Amino acid sequence: MKWQLELADSSATVELGRKIAAQIDAPLTIFLNGELGAGKTTLTRGIVQGMGHQGNVKSPTYTLVEPYQLGHWQINHFDLYRLADPEELEFIGIRDYFGPGQIAIIEWPAKGEGMIGKPDLVILLSYQGHSRKVEFSAHSSAAKRLLTQLIDSYS
Repeated sequence: MKWQLELADSSATVELGRKIAAQIDAPLTIFLNGELGAGKTTLTRGIVQGMGHQGNVKSPTYTLVEPYQLGHWQINHFDLYRLADPEELEFIGIRDYFGPGQIAIIEWPAKGEGMIGKPDLVILLSYQGHSRKVEFSAHSSAAKRLLTQLIDSYS
């Protein structure tokens, strides 16, 4: 299942993240693709804050992962941009970040290929002039439900 939309600015990107958060059910793995500055961390900020986090949401470019414990949810925000070798993920205990009650949001997932499994939902953010184009691709029944509900929220 696929869908796309255009976002006017970063506020619209955060709002999209909040709408995604309203539909999330764990476990879920989301791959975020796009060029530098396309809005991957901004979208993640909307998701994490939409699930109840009150503080700052920063990109874990140097730490690889930033975990957020939000009630019965564990959100793990990965940024694999600086990862030199997927095997490095073994050192952070990558397998512990996936499973019941866990949501993985992974920026630059291709850098972790072979170590992070398959996505439920793939989101591609790209520049469209001054706005952003967002393309969704659902790869599991949970992601298809989420995407169907998200589409309804924009109708």
